[in-house]
Amino acid sequence: MRELVRYRAKLVAWRSGLKASVHAVLAKQGVHIAVSDLFGVGGRELLARAPLDGAYRGRVSSLCRLIDAVDFEIDAVAGPIRARLSGNAGYTAIQAIRGVGPVLAAVFVAEIGEVDRFLGPAQLASWAGLTPRHRASDLVVHRGRVTKPGSTLERWAAVEAAHGVPHTAGWLNFHPRPHR
Repeated sequence: MRELVRYRAKLVAWRSGLKASVHAVLAKQGVHIAVSDLFGVGGRELLARAPLDGAYRGRVSSLCRLIDAVDFEIDAVAGPIRARLSGNAGYTAIQAIRGVGPVLAAVFVAEIGEVDRFLGPAQLASWAGLTPRHRASDLVVHRGRVTKPGSTLERWAAVEAAHGVPHTAGWLNFHPRPHR
């Protein structure tokens, strides 16, 4: 399961790079296509009619074929992931957390494994590398960035989930000290 989820994440990263390359070619040619999704049906039609010079047209066409191939592979990997997670209680439960959808839930379930092996949330957060660095000597305490010993993919999923929660959520508006 973990390997499937990691491979899907790698495929999505490759696809993002290919899409960025298409945007770079358009920028080189000074072409702006006003559409919200350049790689959707309408965007692809506009992209096919974009005024690009020969070599640039060939490159964009090649990149679009590669994007389609990677999309096919992402779908091929997503099927077995869905099948393995269909009866998983943890997969269903974690999606109850605001900001966590099916993709992020799959990452958490695959990367964490059996959650029962942790005594509590603090141990899980420490294992995942989501706790701040803490160095103390006598009365001097230095706190720093997160320790990062855990899975990079899991930390990415945690940050994505946090960004998916609206800023109007109650706990995000909590401030331990008054603003000055």
